[in-house]
Amino acid sequence: MDRLLEIDDLRVEFRTPDGVATVLNGVSYHVDAGETLAVLGESGSGKSVTAQAVLGILDTPPAVVTGGSIRFRGEDLLSVGARRRREVRGGGIAMIFQDALSALNPVFTVGFQIEEQLRLRKGMSRRAARARAVELLDLVHIPNAASRVREYPHQFSGGMRQRAMIAMALALDPELLIADEPTTALDVTVQAQIMDLLAEIQAERRMGLVLITHDLGVVAEVADRIAVMYAGRIVEQSDVHTLFQSPAHPYTAALMNSLPRLDQKGQSLETIRGLPPSLLNIPGGCPFHPRCKRAERVCSTDRPPLLEPAPGRYSACHFAAEVMHNA
Repeated sequence: MDRLLEIDDLRVEFRTPDGVATVLNGVSYHVDAGETLAVLGESGSGKSVTAQAVLGILDTPPAVVTGGSIRFRGEDLLSVGARRRREVRGGGIAMIFQDALSALNPVFTVGFQIEEQLRLRKGMSRRAARARAVELLDLVHIPNAASRVREYPHQFSGGMRQRAMIAMALALDPELLIADEPTTALDVTVQAQIMDLLAEIQAERRMGLVLITHDLGVVAEVADRIAVMYAGRIVEQSDVHTLFQSPAHPYTAALMNSLPRLDQKGQSLETIRGLPPSLLNIPGGCPFHPRCKRAERVCSTDRPPLLEPAPGRYSACHFAAEVMHNA
């Protein structure tokens, strides 16, 4: 194994006028070179906050990292200075943000935004940086890259903007790429193109990839392992094939059951009752118990740790073995 990223017991609070929100409550996962880890969960589960903590771009205040470690190539990023953190950001770990239109600066050309980091971080001349920007846009399959490098974000389609974001993320040759909902608001055809592009680049460079998403269909196609998050915790981890065959947490099983299926034509989709809990007031015991069909009294009083009910499988459920058996 060539371990790139290792997050251990990461804890983050948002200290707001309304109270302290426990956004991450002991998150742990790792990513190896050439591996794709998919991080799943509903909005507000902590997926993007974990990624922002890794990059060191959380807004402080209100965010405060209160515990845990984030190691990149064995180096704890939470204990290094701001200068070293900037060196890792982009050069070691890069991120594709969820909304390309908001992430790109509307008053600068796409080419300038790629070239800027090449000049500042790699010391390239303007001419060399422009040539490299054209190469990167060509790499992500943007047609007529030599001319489009002079265009502004609003002149690109949604899919092309997402490709430009990927080009920017790849500019400094990162070892680990974090893709935060990279196919949001794109049509199905463009989604497939973007995911194929990421897989192609990853294979060429042997990058680690953290794919943050709620799209189980995308996960099934590209992921090696899956980490499922709920209310700021990892509630299940497994390789992708095992998890899809027999989920070991009721939340994961409920997500699977809510997917449309060809053999259920004309039937109503199953839903997860209720709403995710407020992070200002997370329920005692298992945070999922108010919405869980399998919940028993112990679920409301004792918070289950992330245990290993089977080799290579982890689940934060008191009845994980039973859930797997009945899946």
